[in-house]
Amino acid sequence: MKTRIAGAAALTAAAALVLSGCAGGGGGEDAPIKLGSVNTISGPATFPEASEAAAAVFDQVNEEGGINGRQIEYKAMDDKADPATATASARELLGSDEVVALVGSASLLDCEINAKYYEQEGVSSIPGIGVDPGCFNSANIAPANIGPFNDTTLTMLYGSEELGLENLCVLTSVIGSTGPAYAAAVDRWSEITGKQPTFVDDTVPYGGADYTPYIVKAREAGCDGIVTNNVEPDAIGMIKAANQQGWDDVTFLFLTSTYSESFAAAVDNSAAGVYVPAEFYPFTEDSEINADWKSLMEENDITLTSFSQGGYLAATFMVEVLESIEGDITRESVNEALASMEPIENPMIAYPYQFDKIAAQDYEPGGWPVTLQSGTNAWEQAADDWLMIPAS
Repeated sequence: MKTRIAGAAALTAAAALVLSGCAGGGGGEDAPIKLGSVNTISGPATFPEASEAAAAVFDQVNEEGGINGRQIEYKAMDDKADPATATASARELLGSDEVVALVGSASLLDCEINAKYYEQEGVSSIPGIGVDPGCFNSANIAPANIGPFNDTTLTMLYGSEELGLENLCVLTSVIGSTGPAYAAAVDRWSEITGKQPTFVDDTVPYGGADYTPYIVKAREAGCDGIVTNNVEPDAIGMIKAANQQGWDDVTFLFLTSTYSESFAAAVDNSAAGVYVPAEFYPFTEDSEINADWKSLMEENDITLTSFSQGGYLAATFMVEVLESIEGDITRESVNEALASMEPIENPMIAYPYQFDKIAAQDYEPGGWPVTLQSGTNAWEQAADDWLMIPAS
């Protein structure tokens, strides 16, 4: 069964579904296992690969006989980066569709908008890519990735402790309620290193037309490294602004969102280099570690990105959990299996995946440093092992 990318139902219909008291159930031993996800597939920043990758995993499981003979029915919703649509999408999945769990989501705002609802309805979520702060402070949500806030701490650690940069300037684009989470990520770096950024500016526009004023400000402050959460188009704009100013000795410390082949192809002069702590084992490396993921993605014409890695991992984790359940598969039995699961070791991530510990952020996040140097148009490993955030 191929994934369905569906529009949200009308809010009035969604409200009626909630009032009807629908709850996720097993439906009998021959009924399909219903799973879903809420994703930003259209809008200002999109993440289609995560749910596509999850769907590919479930399709493969179905072709091989399913979960103890039961097929997986997977439905991916597009929230369009709109709060009302995200609300309606979650209620359609949990209400009329009666999914037993959410898997492979990747959204700008799903967790922030729907976390309380998921808790209320007793449903667990393994996002492929957790983006907003709500993905990292709910007992019901445990993403496959470490998230942009841990990623921010990691990229700063790599810049100061591995590259020896002394004057880091933090330029942050704040979307929704993400400001405090990014500030906490910078504070965590300071707690670990005993250092302070040269300056922090959280007024950087998302989707800006010209980043020259921010580049000029950073250069005048004597920054040797720019830390930013820019997504791919904005990061390219930031680099081009530095190029236009002739600033060739500054290092860019970005997040995993820029780690793509399209980004590398678009950047000719990356000054002193771009460095990213990839949230998963570098997909641009030819390695057996990514072999199964890569083969499945190519078979299904899914773009090779960190986003598709996250969706793939979320789905494979859920499959292992589902296979451990004896008896009917319901929201309750899935929750129990997630709570009692043994840690899953996978070389594509730096840490064992265990739902409760990830949900509680009770683990040591890690990323694999990669770099893009001027004139290469190709990513390379910048380290021989994972870079970890020390335990508190």
